Amino acid sequence: MGLTNKLGRISRRDLLRVAGTYGMSSTLLAAGGFGGAMSLANLASAAESTYEKRYTKPAKHTLKFGASGFNARNLLIERAGALEFARDLEARTDGEIRIEFIGDNQICGQLSCVEKTQQGIVDIYAASTQNSAGGAPYLNVLDYAFMFPGRASQYHFLYHPKSQEILRDPLEKRHGLKFLFSHCELRGIQLGLKYKDQPTITKLEQLFGTKNRVTGTQLGRIAMNALNLNPVPVAWEETLDGLKQGLIDGAETWASAVAYANMAPVVSQSVDLKFFCGTEHTSMSAKVFDGLEGYLQDAVMESAYWAQAHVQAANEAALVKTVGFSDPQLPGTVFAEHGVRPAFLPDSEIRMAEEMCSPEFQPQLWEQWRDRLNKWAGGIDTYKEIYTIAREVEKDMKPENVEPRRWWKG
Repeated sequence: MGLTNKLGRISRRDLLRVAGTYGMSSTLLAAGGFGGAMSLANLASAAESTYEKRYTKPAKHTLKFGASGFNARNLLIERAGALEFARDLEARTDGEIRIEFIGDNQICGQLSCVEKTQQGIVDIYAASTQNSAGGAPYLNVLDYAFMFPGRASQYHFLYHPKSQEILRDPLEKRHGLKFLFSHCELRGIQLGLKYKDQPTITKLEQLFGTKNRVTGTQLGRIAMNALNLNPVPVAWEETLDGLKQGLIDGAETWASAVAYANMAPVVSQSVDLKFFCGTEHTSMSAKVFDGLEGYLQDAVMESAYWAQAHVQAANEAALVKTVGFSDPQLPGTVFAEHGVRPAFLPDSEIRMAEEMCSPEFQPQLWEQWRDRLNKWAGGIDTYKEIYTIAREVEKDMKPENVEPRRWWKG
Protein backbone atom coordinates (compact mmCIF):
# COMPACT_ATOMS: atom_id res chain seq x y z
CA MET A 1 0.00 0.00 0.00
CA GLY A 2 1.43 3.42 -1.02
CA LEU A 3 1.90 6.36 1.30
CA THR A 4 -0.79 8.15 -0.73
CA ASN A 5 -3.34 5.60 0.48
CA LYS A 6 -1.92 5.34 3.97
CA LEU A 7 -2.04 9.09 4.47
CA GLY A 8 -5.36 9.55 2.68
CA ARG A 9 -7.18 10.44 5.91
CA ILE A 10 -4.52 12.87 7.13
CA SER A 11 -4.49 16.49 5.94
CA ARG A 12 -1.27 18.28 5.07
CA ARG A 13 -1.83 20.57 8.05
CA ASP A 14 -2.08 17.60 10.46
CA LEU A 15 0.99 16.01 8.89
CA LEU A 16 2.96 19.22 9.42
CA ARG A 17 1.67 19.43 13.00
CA VAL A 18 3.05 15.94 13.78
CA ALA A 19 6.29 16.87 11.99
CA GLY A 20 6.45 20.07 14.07
CA THR A 21 6.49 17.95 17.23
CA TYR A 22 8.71 15.04 16.21
CA GLY A 23 10.54 16.42 13.16
CA MET A 24 9.84 15.69 9.48
CA SER A 25 12.47 12.94 9.32
CA SER A 26 10.95 10.93 12.18
CA THR A 27 7.43 11.52 10.80
CA LEU A 28 8.35 10.38 7.27
CA LEU A 29 10.37 7.40 8.51
CA ALA A 30 7.41 6.37 10.69
CA ALA A 31 4.91 6.77 7.83
CA GLY A 32 7.10 4.90 5.35
CA GLY A 33 7.45 1.91 7.67
CA PHE A 34 3.75 1.70 8.55
CA GLY A 35 1.82 -1.40 7.53
CA GLY A 36 -1.74 -0.24 6.75
CA ALA A 37 -4.04 2.79 6.46
CA MET A 38 -3.07 5.35 9.01
CA SER A 39 -5.02 7.68 11.28
CA LEU A 40 -3.62 10.88 12.73
CA ALA A 41 -3.33 9.18 16.16
CA ASN A 42 -1.48 6.22 14.62
CA LEU A 43 0.92 8.52 12.79
CA ALA A 44 1.62 10.61 15.90
CA SER A 45 2.26 7.51 17.99
CA ALA A 46 4.55 5.95 15.32
CA ALA A 47 6.41 9.27 14.91
CA GLU A 48 6.91 9.51 18.67
CA SER A 49 8.37 6.00 19.00
CA THR A 50 10.54 6.56 15.89
CA TYR A 51 11.79 9.83 17.38
CA GLU A 52 12.58 8.18 20.74
CA LYS A 53 14.43 5.32 19.04
CA ARG A 54 16.46 7.72 16.88
CA TYR A 55 17.44 9.97 19.77
CA THR A 56 18.34 7.41 22.48
CA LYS A 57 21.96 8.56 22.25
CA PRO A 58 23.76 11.49 20.63
CA ALA A 59 24.76 10.96 17.00
CA LYS A 60 28.41 11.12 15.95
CA HIS A 61 27.40 12.51 12.57
CA THR A 62 24.17 14.21 11.50
CA LEU A 63 23.85 14.23 7.72
CA LYS A 64 21.46 16.46 5.76
CA PHE A 65 19.65 14.57 3.00
CA GLY A 66 18.08 16.83 0.38
CA ALA A 67 15.49 15.01 -1.74
CA SER A 68 14.04 17.11 -4.55
CA GLY A 69 10.33 16.49 -5.18
CA PHE A 70 9.78 13.68 -2.70
CA ASN A 71 7.18 14.20 -0.01
CA ALA A 72 5.12 12.06 2.32
CA ARG A 73 2.50 11.34 -0.34
CA ASN A 74 4.66 10.19 -3.23
CA LEU A 75 7.65 8.35 -1.77
CA LEU A 76 6.00 4.98 -2.36
CA ILE A 77 4.82 5.70 -5.91
CA GLU A 78 8.27 5.91 -7.46
CA ARG A 79 10.40 3.62 -5.33
CA ALA A 80 13.73 5.44 -5.34
CA GLY A 81 14.79 4.15 -1.90
CA ALA A 82 15.71 7.44 -0.20
CA LEU A 83 13.81 6.86 3.06
CA GLU A 84 14.67 3.17 3.16
CA PHE A 85 18.36 4.04 2.88
CA ALA A 86 18.07 6.61 5.69
CA ARG A 87 16.18 4.21 7.95
CA ASP A 88 18.61 1.35 7.33
CA LEU A 89 21.73 3.49 7.83
CA GLU A 90 20.47 4.85 11.16
CA ALA A 91 19.62 1.34 12.37
CA ARG A 92 22.83 -0.20 11.01
CA THR A 93 25.01 2.37 12.79
CA ASP A 94 22.89 2.21 15.97
CA GLY A 95 22.21 5.93 15.68
CA GLU A 96 25.84 7.00 15.26
CA ILE A 97 24.78 8.41 11.87
CA ARG A 98 21.53 10.35 11.98
CA ILE A 99 19.82 11.51 8.79
CA GLU A 100 17.96 14.79 8.61
CA PHE A 101 15.66 14.14 5.64
CA ILE A 102 14.47 17.30 3.85
CA GLY A 103 12.21 16.56 0.88
CA ASP A 104 9.51 18.34 -1.14
CA ASN A 105 11.98 20.83 -2.72
CA GLN A 106 12.40 22.53 0.67
CA ILE A 107 16.20 22.67 0.55
CA CYS A 108 16.94 21.77 -3.08
CA GLY A 109 15.18 20.91 -6.34
CA GLN A 110 15.83 18.55 -9.25
CA LEU A 111 18.37 20.91 -10.82
CA SER A 112 19.96 22.32 -7.65
CA CYS A 113 20.42 19.31 -5.29
CA VAL A 114 23.68 18.31 -6.97
CA GLU A 115 25.21 21.78 -6.60
CA LYS A 116 24.05 22.16 -3.00
CA THR A 117 25.78 18.86 -2.21
CA GLN A 118 28.96 20.05 -3.92
CA GLN A 119 28.74 23.31 -1.92
CA GLY A 120 28.28 21.45 1.39
CA ILE A 121 24.75 22.77 2.03
CA VAL A 122 23.47 19.17 2.01
CA ASP A 123 25.50 15.97 2.50
CA ILE A 124 23.36 13.50 0.50
CA TYR A 125 20.86 14.15 -2.26
CA ALA A 126 18.28 12.36 -4.39
CA ALA A 127 17.38 13.62 -7.88
CA SER A 128 17.52 12.25 -11.41
CA THR A 129 21.00 11.85 -12.90
CA GLN A 130 19.67 13.64 -15.99
CA ASN A 131 18.67 16.78 -14.09
CA SER A 132 21.86 16.57 -12.04
CA ALA A 133 23.99 16.44 -15.21
CA GLY A 134 23.95 20.25 -15.31
CA GLY A 135 26.08 20.42 -12.15
CA ALA A 136 27.89 17.11 -12.72
CA PRO A 137 28.29 16.67 -16.50
CA TYR A 138 29.95 13.27 -16.14
CA LEU A 139 26.50 11.86 -15.29
CA ASN A 140 25.77 12.18 -19.03
CA VAL A 141 27.71 8.91 -19.33
CA LEU A 142 24.45 7.04 -18.57
CA ASP A 143 22.51 8.80 -21.33
CA TYR A 144 23.80 7.44 -24.63
CA ALA A 145 20.69 6.49 -26.64
CA PHE A 146 19.65 2.81 -26.57
CA MET A 147 22.76 1.80 -24.61
CA PHE A 148 20.49 -0.14 -22.23
CA PRO A 149 17.99 -2.53 -23.88
CA GLY A 150 15.87 -2.83 -20.72
CA ARG A 151 15.63 -2.15 -17.00
CA ALA A 152 17.38 -5.44 -16.14
CA SER A 153 20.50 -4.27 -18.00
CA GLN A 154 20.48 -1.00 -16.05
CA TYR A 155 20.42 -2.79 -12.68
CA HIS A 156 23.03 -5.26 -13.90
CA PHE A 157 25.36 -2.37 -14.73
CA LEU A 158 24.86 -0.61 -11.38
CA TYR A 159 25.76 -3.83 -9.51
CA HIS A 160 28.70 -4.57 -11.82
CA PRO A 161 32.23 -4.18 -10.38
CA LYS A 162 33.18 -2.27 -13.56
CA SER A 163 30.58 0.40 -12.73
CA GLN A 164 33.15 1.53 -10.16
CA GLU A 165 35.74 2.28 -12.84
CA ILE A 166 33.34 3.52 -15.54
CA LEU A 167 30.76 5.52 -13.56
CA ARG A 168 31.56 5.97 -9.88
CA ASP A 169 35.29 6.74 -9.74
CA PRO A 170 35.27 9.41 -12.50
CA LEU A 171 32.17 11.01 -10.92
CA GLU A 172 33.91 11.16 -7.55
CA LYS A 173 37.19 12.43 -8.96
CA ARG A 174 35.65 15.05 -11.23
CA HIS A 175 32.60 16.20 -9.27
CA GLY A 176 33.19 15.17 -5.64
CA LEU A 177 30.16 12.86 -5.55
CA LYS A 178 29.84 9.28 -4.36
CA PHE A 179 27.15 7.52 -6.42
CA LEU A 180 25.29 5.26 -3.97
CA PHE A 181 22.26 3.70 -5.69
CA SER A 182 19.50 4.42 -8.19
CA HIS A 183 16.08 3.42 -9.35
CA CYS A 184 16.01 2.29 -13.01
CA GLU A 185 13.54 3.10 -15.75
CA LEU A 186 13.90 4.06 -19.39
CA ARG A 187 12.53 7.30 -20.74
CA GLY A 188 9.68 7.71 -23.15
CA ILE A 189 7.39 10.47 -24.37
CA GLN A 190 4.50 11.42 -22.11
CA LEU A 191 1.87 12.97 -24.36
CA GLY A 192 -0.43 15.73 -23.12
CA LEU A 193 -4.21 16.04 -23.21
CA LYS A 194 -4.43 16.86 -26.93
CA TYR A 195 -3.75 13.13 -27.52
CA LYS A 196 -6.55 11.99 -25.21
CA ASP A 197 -9.05 11.28 -27.99
CA GLN A 198 -6.46 10.13 -30.52
CA PRO A 199 -5.63 6.44 -31.10
CA THR A 200 -2.87 4.91 -28.97
CA ILE A 201 0.54 5.50 -30.58
CA THR A 202 1.85 2.39 -32.34
CA LYS A 203 4.43 3.87 -34.75
CA LEU A 204 7.48 6.03 -34.16
CA GLU A 205 6.56 8.34 -37.05
CA GLN A 206 3.41 9.41 -35.18
CA LEU A 207 5.75 11.23 -32.77
CA PHE A 208 7.82 12.97 -35.45
CA GLY A 209 7.51 16.76 -35.28
CA THR A 210 6.02 16.83 -31.79
CA LYS A 211 7.41 19.42 -29.38
CA ASN A 212 8.65 17.87 -26.13
CA ARG A 213 10.05 19.09 -22.85
CA VAL A 214 13.62 17.94 -22.21
CA THR A 215 15.55 17.55 -18.92
CA GLY A 216 19.05 18.77 -18.03
CA THR A 217 20.88 16.02 -19.93
CA GLN A 218 22.95 17.13 -22.90
CA LEU A 219 23.05 13.63 -24.42
CA GLY A 220 19.28 13.26 -24.24
CA ARG A 221 18.94 16.26 -26.57
CA ILE A 222 21.15 14.62 -29.19
CA ALA A 223 18.78 11.63 -29.33
CA MET A 224 15.66 13.80 -29.36
CA ASN A 225 16.93 15.98 -32.21
CA ALA A 226 17.84 12.88 -34.24
CA LEU A 227 14.34 11.46 -33.64
CA ASN A 228 12.66 14.72 -34.71
CA LEU A 229 11.20 15.18 -31.22
CA ASN A 230 12.04 18.91 -30.91
CA PRO A 231 13.49 19.16 -27.41
CA VAL A 232 12.34 22.29 -25.56
CA PRO A 233 13.93 23.11 -22.19
CA VAL A 234 10.97 23.73 -19.86
CA ALA A 235 11.30 23.99 -16.08
CA TRP A 236 9.85 20.94 -14.29
CA GLU A 237 7.37 23.20 -12.45
CA GLU A 238 6.08 24.63 -15.75
CA THR A 239 5.78 21.26 -17.50
CA LEU A 240 2.32 20.51 -16.07
CA ASP A 241 0.93 23.79 -17.32
CA GLY A 242 2.57 23.35 -20.73
CA LEU A 243 1.01 19.89 -21.17
CA LYS A 244 -2.38 21.04 -19.94
CA GLN A 245 -2.56 24.04 -22.27
CA GLY A 246 -1.01 22.21 -25.22
CA LEU A 247 1.98 24.59 -25.39
CA ILE A 248 4.09 21.42 -25.64
CA ASP A 249 2.90 18.10 -27.06
CA GLY A 250 4.72 15.93 -24.56
CA ALA A 251 7.54 15.55 -22.09
CA GLU A 252 10.40 13.10 -22.05
CA THR A 253 10.44 11.35 -18.70
CA TRP A 254 9.57 7.93 -17.30
CA ALA A 255 6.31 6.35 -16.17
CA SER A 256 6.63 6.49 -12.39
CA ALA A 257 7.83 10.12 -12.57
CA VAL A 258 4.49 10.98 -14.21
CA ALA A 259 2.67 9.29 -11.33
CA TYR A 260 4.76 10.64 -8.45
CA ALA A 261 4.94 14.24 -9.75
CA ASN A 262 1.16 14.45 -10.15
CA MET A 263 1.49 14.72 -13.94
CA ALA A 264 -1.04 11.94 -14.61
CA PRO A 265 -4.04 14.35 -14.82
CA VAL A 266 -2.40 16.16 -17.79
CA VAL A 267 -0.90 13.10 -19.55
CA SER A 268 -3.00 10.98 -21.92
CA GLN A 269 -0.47 8.45 -23.28
CA SER A 270 2.81 7.14 -21.85
CA VAL A 271 4.84 6.06 -24.89
CA ASP A 272 7.52 3.54 -23.91
CA LEU A 273 10.28 4.67 -26.27
CA LYS A 274 13.06 3.32 -23.95
CA PHE A 275 15.52 5.65 -25.59
CA PHE A 276 17.71 6.53 -22.63
CA CYS A 277 18.01 6.29 -18.86
CA GLY A 278 15.55 7.58 -16.31
CA THR A 279 17.56 7.14 -13.12
CA GLU A 280 16.43 8.76 -9.86
CA HIS A 281 19.66 8.27 -7.94
CA THR A 282 21.10 9.04 -4.52
CA SER A 283 24.62 10.42 -4.22
CA MET A 284 26.67 11.63 -1.28
CA SER A 285 29.39 14.23 -0.90
CA ALA A 286 32.69 12.34 -1.28
CA LYS A 287 34.28 14.75 1.20
CA VAL A 288 31.64 13.92 3.83
CA PHE A 289 32.03 10.18 3.14
CA ASP A 290 35.82 10.43 3.48
CA GLY A 291 35.36 12.22 6.82
CA LEU A 292 33.53 9.23 8.35
CA GLU A 293 35.31 6.55 10.38
CA GLY A 294 36.11 3.38 8.39
CA TYR A 295 33.39 1.27 10.01
CA LEU A 296 30.79 3.96 9.28
CA GLN A 297 31.94 4.15 5.65
CA ASP A 298 31.37 0.38 5.48
CA ALA A 299 27.88 0.91 6.91
CA VAL A 300 27.06 3.56 4.26
CA MET A 301 28.08 1.15 1.49
CA GLU A 302 26.10 -1.76 2.99
CA SER A 303 23.02 0.46 3.35
CA ALA A 304 23.47 1.63 -0.26
CA TYR A 305 23.65 -2.01 -1.40
CA TRP A 306 20.57 -2.87 0.66
CA ALA A 307 18.68 0.15 -0.72
CA GLN A 308 19.67 -0.79 -4.29
CA ALA A 309 18.29 -4.31 -3.87
CA HIS A 310 15.14 -2.94 -2.22
CA VAL A 311 14.54 -0.44 -5.03
CA GLN A 312 15.07 -3.09 -7.71
CA ALA A 313 12.22 -5.23 -6.35
CA ALA A 314 9.94 -2.48 -5.03
CA ASN A 315 9.91 -0.28 -8.14
CA GLU A 316 9.21 -3.21 -10.44
CA ALA A 317 6.15 -4.06 -8.32
CA ALA A 318 5.09 -0.41 -8.08
CA LEU A 319 5.23 0.09 -11.86
CA VAL A 320 2.48 -2.52 -12.28
CA LYS A 321 0.54 -2.26 -9.00
CA THR A 322 0.80 1.44 -8.16
CA VAL A 323 1.61 3.33 -11.36
CA GLY A 324 -0.35 1.19 -13.84
CA PHE A 325 2.41 0.96 -16.44
CA SER A 326 1.32 -2.41 -17.84
CA ASP A 327 -0.92 -4.00 -20.45
CA PRO A 328 -3.47 -4.99 -19.32
CA GLN A 329 -3.62 -2.25 -16.72
CA LEU A 330 -4.60 -2.96 -13.13
CA PRO A 331 -7.62 -1.04 -11.85
CA GLY A 332 -7.06 1.45 -9.03
CA THR A 333 -3.58 2.42 -10.28
CA VAL A 334 -2.60 6.06 -10.83
CA PHE A 335 -2.66 5.67 -14.63
CA ALA A 336 -6.00 3.82 -14.65
CA GLU A 337 -7.65 6.43 -12.44
CA HIS A 338 -6.51 9.28 -14.69
CA GLY A 339 -7.02 7.54 -18.03
CA VAL A 340 -3.32 7.43 -18.95
CA ARG A 341 -2.75 4.76 -21.61
CA PRO A 342 0.65 3.05 -21.77
CA ALA A 343 1.77 2.74 -25.41
CA PHE A 344 4.23 -0.14 -25.78
CA LEU A 345 5.81 0.09 -29.24
CA PRO A 346 6.68 -3.09 -31.16
CA ASP A 347 10.35 -4.11 -31.33
CA SER A 348 10.52 -3.10 -34.99
CA GLU A 349 9.67 0.54 -34.09
CA ILE A 350 12.19 0.59 -31.23
CA ARG A 351 14.78 -0.76 -33.67
CA MET A 352 13.96 2.03 -36.12
CA ALA A 353 14.47 4.62 -33.37
CA GLU A 354 17.76 2.98 -32.43
CA GLU A 355 18.98 3.12 -36.04
CA MET A 356 18.04 6.80 -36.24
CA CYS A 357 19.82 8.03 -33.14
CA SER A 358 22.10 5.57 -31.29
CA PRO A 359 25.92 5.77 -31.24
CA GLU A 360 25.92 2.27 -32.72
CA PHE A 361 24.28 3.50 -35.96
CA GLN A 362 24.94 7.26 -35.89
CA PRO A 363 28.40 7.56 -34.30
CA GLN A 364 29.04 11.04 -35.72
CA LEU A 365 26.24 12.56 -33.61
CA TRP A 366 27.94 11.50 -30.39
CA GLU A 367 31.62 12.04 -31.24
CA GLN A 368 32.17 15.26 -29.30
CA TRP A 369 30.51 14.11 -26.09
CA ARG A 370 31.90 10.61 -26.35
CA ASP A 371 35.46 11.96 -26.61
CA ARG A 372 34.86 14.31 -23.69
CA LEU A 373 33.41 11.57 -21.43
CA ASN A 374 36.14 9.10 -22.42
CA LYS A 375 38.79 11.66 -21.52
CA TRP A 376 37.17 12.33 -18.14
CA ALA A 377 37.08 8.56 -17.54
CA GLY A 378 40.83 8.27 -18.12
CA GLY A 379 40.65 6.94 -21.68
CA ILE A 380 37.96 4.26 -21.26
CA ASP A 381 35.56 3.93 -24.21
CA THR A 382 32.57 4.62 -21.98
CA TYR A 383 29.82 3.80 -24.46
CA LYS A 384 31.40 0.56 -25.66
CA GLU A 385 32.12 -0.64 -22.11
CA ILE A 386 28.63 0.06 -20.76
CA TYR A 387 26.97 -1.24 -23.96
CA THR A 388 28.84 -4.55 -23.57
CA ILE A 389 28.01 -4.95 -19.86
CA ALA A 390 24.36 -4.11 -20.56
CA ARG A 391 24.19 -7.08 -22.94
CA GLU A 392 25.53 -9.62 -20.47
CA VAL A 393 21.91 -10.23 -19.40
CA GLU A 394 19.08 -11.33 -21.68
CA LYS A 395 17.14 -8.47 -23.26
CA ASP A 396 13.84 -9.79 -21.89
CA MET A 397 15.15 -10.72 -18.44
CA LYS A 398 12.82 -9.66 -15.63
CA PRO A 399 14.55 -6.78 -13.80
CA GLU A 400 13.71 -8.27 -10.40
CA ASN A 401 15.77 -11.37 -11.34
CA VAL A 402 19.07 -9.49 -11.69
CA GLU A 403 21.55 -10.74 -9.10
CA PRO A 404 22.50 -8.04 -6.56
CA ARG A 405 26.27 -7.66 -6.10
CA ARG A 406 28.43 -5.47 -3.90
CA TRP A 407 29.97 -3.51 -6.77
CA TRP A 408 32.80 -1.98 -4.72
CA LYS A 409 34.16 -5.41 -3.71
CA GLY A 410 35.01 -6.34 -7.30
